[in-house]
Amino acid sequence: MTVRLHWFLPTGGDGRTLVDRHAYAPNDIGAARKLSGVRAPDIEYLAQIAKAAEQLGFEAVLTPTGTWCEDAWLTTVALAQHTERLKFLVAFRPGLISPTLAAQMAATYQRVTRGRLLLNVVTGGDSAEQRRFGDRLDHDRRYARTDEFLSVVRGVWRGEPYDFHGSHYQVDGGLTALPPDPLPQLFFGGSSAAAGPVAARHADVYLTWGEPPAQVKEKIDWIRSLAEREGREVRFGIRVHTISRDSSAEAWATARRLLDDLDPDTIAAAQTALGRSESVGQRRMLALHGGSRDELEIHPNLWAGVGLVRGGAGTALVGSHAEVADLIEEYHQLGVEHFVLSGYPHLEEAYWFGEGVIPELAARGLVEGARSGAPVLVGGGR
Repeated sequence: MTVRLHWFLPTGGDGRTLVDRHAYAPNDIGAARKLSGVRAPDIEYLAQIAKAAEQLGFEAVLTPTGTWCEDAWLTTVALAQHTERLKFLVAFRPGLISPTLAAQMAATYQRVTRGRLLLNVVTGGDSAEQRRFGDRLDHDRRYARTDEFLSVVRGVWRGEPYDFHGSHYQVDGGLTALPPDPLPQLFFGGSSAAAGPVAARHADVYLTWGEPPAQVKEKIDWIRSLAEREGREVRFGIRVHTISRDSSAEAWATARRLLDDLDPDTIAAAQTALGRSESVGQRRMLALHGGSRDELEIHPNLWAGVGLVRGGAGTALVGSHAEVADLIEEYHQLGVEHFVLSGYPHLEEAYWFGEGVIPELAARGLVEGARSGAPVLVGGGR
């Protein structure tokens, strides 16, 4: 099992700060351009990130979903025209559209992009966000609906009429005339008791946020045991940020700069908002730091500072390129195969990781086909 590396597309905006642009900046592209250090998520900038990720050797880019960012399906199919090999890990919320339509969209996407679609299932842990989409189910019923939704999607992909009669969906003769080839892999995250069985039945890759290795091992053991009861095997991935530099001191200086950019009121407002989430995974992220700036290195080279103001993935791999590679190797030894990474700003951090950590991983035999870079050309004075 080798390491599979993925990057992130900041379709809600990017910049040199940890503060989420969608939460703390005006919801206006023109206004965002005027804010210091903030980059609007226009297609030209996102294309730069996508092209960099492809050139540096990342397999795919994760694109988020929500009312605070651009639509993942439309954005990535446009970016597919700017890239050649890069895959797109498209996050989507089951239950907001018909599962038969979702299956058809995925099939069309695969043909348009020549097989470059991966799917990230986001059931949703924030009722306020779900209500913006008109969804009023509670947390556990959302997972029950996701279970049925994915059953229908996989059934429809068989290429013959499929019937399903459940509590949330009644489908007669569901059909995608031309099934996707290959079938998109399903990435799935969720830390609650309601999420585990759904992941075991449907996920190809179970994703966890970047908790310390001991906690990640507990999750892997939990999902693996549930999948075994279903007669399935599930692979594992981790979603985490990265700050990698030529030296450990440089990396931690960058982390401190990001932290110094945050005032107490900003942190307090973010923690109040995040504390209302129903997501068990979000509560686990908050518990790593308790809302305090103190003792944010929760495991050697694992920093919880991001989670002071950012929802979802709240930790970062911080250190020299070798130290970051060491921590990746530690997770890999637990069974983590997929690493979905990001950093602020996403364009520059992709290069820091791609030119610094990927060669380290390649030297250890952990990645295949890593690019060694172009040869150095020495001017001849002519």
